[in-house]
Amino acid sequence: MTTRLLGLDFADRDALAAAAWLAARPADAPFGYVVTPNADHLVRLARDPSLAAAYRGALLRLLDSRVVAAAARLLGMPVPIVAPGSDVTAALVARHLHPGERITVVGMPAATIRTLTARLGLAAPAHHNPPIGFARDPAAFAAAVAFVLAHPARFTFLAVGSPQQEQLAAAVAASGQGRGTALCIGASLAFLAGTERRAPRWMQHAGLEWLFRLARDPRRLARRYLLDSPAVLTLLLRDRVMRG
Repeated sequence: MTTRLLGLDFADRDALAAAAWLAARPADAPFGYVVTPNADHLVRLARDPSLAAAYRGALLRLLDSRVVAAAARLLGMPVPIVAPGSDVTAALVARHLHPGERITVVGMPAATIRTLTARLGLAAPAHHNPPIGFARDPAAFAAAVAFVLAHPARFTFLAVGSPQQEQLAAAVAASGQGRGTALCIGASLAFLAGTERRAPRWMQHAGLEWLFRLARDPRRLARRYLLDSPAVLTLLLRDRVMRG
């Protein structure tokens, strides 16, 4: 079951249900990927429609914004279940990885990967960390696609930021050669590794996780959270009017 919001069909599954559904996919299933749009993603999509295909081509779309959900609810719009990508990732790793199972990770420094595997007792993953801005470098982008195809896994975690991770996932899917399930997960594995702090649980449930991240890294995130993301309210109002 899905709920349509801002032109995307979101799955009505919470994080635990989404993780269980993904875990039930066979490792050799045709490559599919998960996207977890938040306010920043939705505003970027509205400004750059060329990105829409990467989101619409996903196996599963999960809403990763309690702020967007609350605003849509206030406007009387249908609201998808919120399933943060970090919660889905944590559930998969804690509940559904087999002992000794090898995952594939694109992104994150090698030191963070070592910390992650030691902290969680994971098998050493297949790991590739492309250069910053690799999506604008055809050779680097092709290398990342080739790495994912050469290291098929039941779960592949794409941790290179949006929209690069969604573009990478879409390119792997378009090749027709990939297998397994990829998750576009941003900083989710860094939270599990402990190299980045996630907001306290009460802030997450209050829809204030963005404020916690802004306070920790204002120089990088001020524009995103204070100037760009609020435009999602205008998008929701327009969507509400179009629904009639």
